[in-house]
Amino acid sequence: MKNFFRIAALSLLVSPLLCSWSAAQQTANANQKVTVVRASHMLDVKTGRMIDSPVVVITGDKITSISGPAPAGATMIDLPGTTLVPGLIDAHTHIIGKGTNFGYQELGESVPAATLWGARNARVTLEAGFTTVRNVGASGYADVALRDAINEGLVPGPRMLVSGPPLGITGGHCDDNLLPFSYHATAEGVADGIENVQHRTREVIKYGADVVKICATGGVLSKGDDPQASQFTLEEMRAIVADAHRLGRKVAAHAHGAQGILWATEAGVDSIEHGSYIDDAGINAMKQHGTYLVPTMYLQTWMLENAQAIGLPPMYAGKMRQIIGIARKNIQHAFASGVKVAFGTDAAVYPHGLNAHEFNVYVQMGMTPIQAIQTATVNAADLLGWLDRIGTIEPGKFADVIAVSSDPTRDVTTLERPVFVMKGGVVYRNEH
Repeated sequence: MKNFFRIAALSLLVSPLLCSWSAAQQTANANQKVTVVRASHMLDVKTGRMIDSPVVVITGDKITSISGPAPAGATMIDLPGTTLVPGLIDAHTHIIGKGTNFGYQELGESVPAATLWGARNARVTLEAGFTTVRNVGASGYADVALRDAINEGLVPGPRMLVSGPPLGITGGHCDDNLLPFSYHATAEGVADGIENVQHRTREVIKYGADVVKICATGGVLSKGDDPQASQFTLEEMRAIVADAHRLGRKVAAHAHGAQGILWATEAGVDSIEHGSYIDDAGINAMKQHGTYLVPTMYLQTWMLENAQAIGLPPMYAGKMRQIIGIARKNIQHAFASGVKVAFGTDAAVYPHGLNAHEFNVYVQMGMTPIQAIQTATVNAADLLGWLDRIGTIEPGKFADVIAVSSDPTRDVTTLERPVFVMKGGVVYRNEH
């Protein structure tokens, strides 16, 4: 009986508080801006179906309806003749830095200067229709600072998941190999041995990483290593993945060589970046584990056309030519074999803002246009763990919407020229 009276008394105290909170919530919702976007068509990226005459109702930063009617007093945005598509997602960017420094030029770029360039690149990327990116590698946690500045509204840019410094072995692709021994230079994410890789994993998470980036093999834009050679051992990668997953972070593995791809997949990474020398063993392992491939293919086309103009150092150009000769065939085989694919560009190796050129390369390699679009919407959202908030135009998700002037399921290159970009209910581009 005493407990009954205690519960009753507590209810009398709590009920007014709940009513007050509910009233405050209703007032807050009533004060949120309501926007309506109307267009000729809208692409359902999950099915490939085209929806005619959509009426997308947005309250605050979220979509509340896609079929109207338009609420009285709403701000109206009419985009006749256009097709609405979810905001695009790039799962492999390097948004920090100038992007035109290669080799020893990189040594002259400070972290503060790179961060300022990152703010510029973020705006360009957003205006190109990419409302979410995953940044996989930045010195000095500059990408963490940029992410936070965007979230606070200090600078315009896409939603960002960031890695901070990538993890790699001494002398590997993610180490600083340009300076001689007398400088004793080692990159921030370098670690050797299980105990040390565990420490580095926990450290990058401590300082703000949303995702852990590792270098499982050598790379192209690094001195003295072989893209086909594995770097971290299988045991080291298993230790990294175990800690990252336990602490709620996914792991992205830079991996060109076949052995590194296989080991990283067996270690449990969530995505293989690049995958240039992928073979049937790696393909089968990735399908078994549900590992995503993030292919970054357009950079090869761009590099073939521009390597001489940008002054790509010979130590990089030779490796680039070697990989270009084989990667397309191997990745095309991976596509045909049914590996899960998420869109990624390696933007920074080529200019930011050209990200959407990746779509047409996928189509040339055998994907249908809707399959290519899915890599940058539902697939990429799934890889990032954000399928509940981005990747489709649906009620409850962020109002990340772009518009293009023609049907992207017929001509995927129209995504290279968005005429309207909205992120979180805010318009950043409207050329219609």
